[in-house]
Formats: sequence, C-alpha cells, structure tokens
Amino acid sequence: MKKVTIWIVGIVMGVCCLALIYLQFTYIETMVDMRRAHFDESVRRSLYRTAYKLDMSEMRKCLSDDIQSDITSGMYSNGQFNMNHSYTTTGANGEIVTTFHLTATMIDPHQVSPGNAYGTSSGHGLVDMQREWYEELKGRYKYYRAVLDEVVYNMLYQASELPVAERIDIGELRDILDHEFSHNGIDLPYGFRIVSGDGTVLYSEGMSYADEDVDVYKELLFKNDPLSRTTVLEVSFSSSSLNNYIFGMVKFMLPSILFTIVILITFFTTLYMAIRHKKITEMKNDFINNMTHEFKTPISTISLAAQMLQDQSVAKSPEMFGRLSGVIASETKRLRFQVDKVLQMSMFDSKNTASFKMKEMDANDLVSGIVNTFNVKVEQNGGEIKTNLAAEKASVVVDEMHFTNVVFNLMDNAMKYKRSDVSLSLEVRTWNVGDKFMLSIKDNGIGIRKENLKKIFDKFYRVHTGNVHDVKGFGLGLAYVKQVVQAHKGSIRAESELGVGTTFTIVLPLK
Repeated sequence: MKKVTIWIVGIVMGVCCLALIYLQFTYIETMVDMRRAHFDESVRRSLYRTAYKLDMSEMRKCLSDDIQSDITSGMYSNGQFNMNHSYTTTGANGEIVTTFHLTATMIDPHQVSPGNAYGTSSGHGLVDMQREWYEELKGRYKYYRAVLDEVVYNMLYQASELPVAERIDIGELRDILDHEFSHNGIDLPYGFRIVSGDGTVLYSEGMSYADEDVDVYKELLFKNDPLSRTTVLEVSFSSSSLNNYIFGMVKFMLPSILFTIVILITFFTTLYMAIRHKKITEMKNDFINNMTHEFKTPISTISLAAQMLQDQSVAKSPEMFGRLSGVIASETKRLRFQVDKVLQMSMFDSKNTASFKMKEMDANDLVSGIVNTFNVKVEQNGGEIKTNLAAEKASVVVDEMHFTNVVFNLMDNAMKYKRSDVSLSLEVRTWNVGDKFMLSIKDNGIGIRKENLKKIFDKFYRVHTGNVHDVKGFGLGLAYVKQVVQAHKGSIRAESELGVGTTFTIVLPLK
C-alpha cells in the first residue's frame, strides 16, 4: 500500500471517529438540557400546587373557625339559621374604609310544611303555593350566595392581616412539599425558607444558603394579598446533588465515548505502526541494495584477481603476482570491515547484550592515538586534522575497542561526505564541563539538512545523495555509535549546516 493511501485512510477514519465523538457529546448535552428543563418544570409545578394547597387550607380553616363560632353562639337553632355579621375593612394607616353589616334569617324548609306556610293544604292551590314557595326560596338562595361570597372575602381579607406564622403551619407545608416533590419524581434533599416582601427571612429550614452553592426556586404565596404583605416560598437544592441527579441519566453514554476514544487511539497506533513498518521495510530494502553493491565490487575484484593468478605468465612475474595478491588482501580486508559493521549492530539487537570490557583510560591519550592512525588516510586525500585536547580531567571508563570504533566511524563519515571543492579539514577537541568529559569532531563537509538531522542515528537510515554510489555504507555506522555511547552512560548530539559542515559532540561521565 502506498504511503499516500495510508494517509488518506487515516485521515478519513480519524475524521469519522472525531465526528462520532462530537455527535455523542452533542447528544449528551441535549439530554442534560432536557433533563434540567424537566426538573425545573417539575419543581415549579410542585411549588405552584403547594401554594394552591396553602390557600385552600387557609380558606377551610377560616370558614371552619367562623362557622364553629356561629354554631356555638346559637345562630342555628329551632329550625332557623340566623346570620348576623359585621365586617370592617381598614386601610394601611388603620383608617376605617368600609363597614359591612349582614343580618339574615333563613327558615329550614324541612321544618315548615307548605300548609303552615301558606294557610291551606288542599286542591290545586297547594301545588301552586309549593311552586311559588320554591321560586321564592331559589331567589333567596341566589341572594344569600352573593352575600356569602362577600362574607368569605372579608374573612379572608381579615386573615391576610394575621402574622405569617399563624397563617402557615410549617409541618403542613413540609408535608405538602414532600408529597408534591414525590408526586413529580423528585427525591433530592432540599431546604426551604419563607421570605417577606422586604427580604426578611421569616422561617428557614434545611441547608444554609451561605454554606454551599445552591439552586433556588421561588413561588409567591397567598397571591391575593396586597403587595405590601407579599410572602415568598424559596426552595433550594444543592448544586452537586442536582448535577448528580441530572447527569445520572446520561452515565450510560460515557462507556460508548470511552470505547470510541479507545478505538480511535488503537486505529492511530495501528496506523503509526503500519507507517513505521513501511519505513523499516524501505530502509531494509535500501540496506540490502547497499550491501549487494558493497559486496559485489570486492567480490568481483577478488574473482578477477584469482583468475589472473591462474595464468602461468602472471606466476612467472613476481611484480604482477605481488600486485594481484595485494589487491586480494585489500578487498578481503574491505569485505571484513563491512561484515564487522553488520556484526557490531547485531550485538545490540537482542536488548543490548553486547559484552564490554570496561577499563579506566585517559581519553585524551586514546583520542590522540586514533587521530594519529587516521591522519595518514586524511593526508593521502589532501586533508588535515587539527587537535585541541584541552580536557584537564580525562579519566573515563570505556571499552577501548568499541570507543575506538566510535571515533573512527565519525571521522570516516567526515571522509565520505567531504566537499569536492575544498580540502577536508577535521577538528578534534576535548574539554570538561563539570564532571563530564566532552569530545567533539567537526568537519567542513557537505552538511546535513535539518529535516534529516534527527534521523541520522536511526538504523539503516542514510541521507539521500541521489543515484550516486560514491558514498559507501549500510546506514549502520551512526546507529552503532549512538548505541555504544549510550551503553557507556553518555550521550551524543549532532549540529549541522548544509554546505558548511557537521559537528558531533560526545558527552561521557568522568570516573
């Protein structure tokens, strides 16, 4: 599968998963809003019913007390119902506004016979008299009903002037609230208080408004009271318990979101592994191609030299025989060097199982010996090596062979990637920073692009130089260098500028 195809599939899948997560969050938000609206409506309906029941309770109490008082005083006796009430309405300043006086006598129709009422009990006259009597009774009923409405209004008006504590039974109010909340499916703990129109708290029960964040709902009690005597019922719910109540209905959606996120992470992990696998495959293919190229040339040279040695005329010429023998030895050494590079990296493939023979050494002396050995090769190519081994503390614990290979590989890379327009110049320097030994190898080669700089220590990676095979190698040298330095509890970094050169800096702990 092409890399572009992998990216297209990844982007499409990622967008779909993100859209699915967005839709799930939108659905949860909508459900929360609906749940909150339903809760608000249930509370308001419960408070409205509570206020209504309190009004009915006050009316029943007023009528019951008034009628009981009238019965006790003898208003209803001997088959007659005597109404004799006086009501006085006063203003806000105590001034008498209206005075209402009612005196009425009603005869119980069950106690009076038609004959006694109208003086006869025979013939059609009796039927007519009964009809007239009922019509008169009906008219009286309409009249006294209007009078009774006025009486009830005045009784309630007088009751509104009583203190709230006498008008409201707190126990009854609590029972009504419990019943209404339960009826509307609300089982949360709540607190309530009664507040006058001027903000004075007349009664409070339950949670304190100052203790925690609460949601407050209000309902006006006794709506027919004058504005100066308004009373408000406030009910409060804890915000935390309310949120738990609301979000409790959408908890079943959380696992689906979690599973979607897990699927998304798994997909991108798989996509990353596929891209990485493709990259490794490409690098291995490059490695095989490079290895074939690197091995093919010396093998062909050795084969040709061997065939020439079989010629009798060559055997008779010691000079030719020595030259061909030197070619075979040189190419064999080259093959052995390439194989050693592969074997060096193979030692680190199984969890850094490479064995090191660590010993204390003077790093300045070790680097100086490596430079002297490599200097011959540099001078043959018209270059030079400058050294500045200024580290005062150079006692380190290293494996001599592997550390020598590290320095040799870095200087060999400088030879491989030198510029053709200028002579090679290498600068090897040592110094101390705290309890660290610092070693840098700087060249004036072709340099490395920034996008490639972070990949140069990857196994099999080689900076692309086009279809030119003048640069030999498998892409294992710098990977081996990094592995060895890290095995010595050190670090290595590279700085480079294209067309200027590259600097490798190694940091090792002092003994």
